[in-house]
Amino acid sequence: MNEHNHAVVWIDHREAKVFHFSPEDVRKLVVHPNDRHVHIHHKANTLGSGHAREDHNFLTAVIEAIGGAHAVLIVGPGREKTELMKHIAQHAPRQLSSVLGVETVDHPTDGQLVAHARKYFLMADRTTPQVASGDKS
Repeated sequence: MNEHNHAVVWIDHREAKVFHFSPEDVRKLVVHPNDRHVHIHHKANTLGSGHAREDHNFLTAVIEAIGGAHAVLIVGPGREKTELMKHIAQHAPRQLSSVLGVETVDHPTDGQLVAHARKYFLMADRTTPQVASGDKS
């Protein structure tokens, strides 16, 4: 299977969907946490934030699923996208520079998500200064 340069990650507390794509092809990977009941809602009149600790193994598996993508967009409805960014910064800092954006996105279909990411990267390419192949400055 050929390697793709772009990836989009949709993540929440139940799963992460990682799509590697090119203009002609899409490859989907799905990662689940080991304990699917790790998400805890805060209840009134209790101590603490009500949030479970982030699942290190889950976030590490998501980073592995991202692999060598050179341009990554991370999206999702809740705070897990931020936790993934913190995990990348702490445990895979070399991959941090490949993350071009983090956005709040609710629950799109797979097709909507890939279309959004393609549009995002097209706009990112248009706003990023390009260097001509013969230009070394």
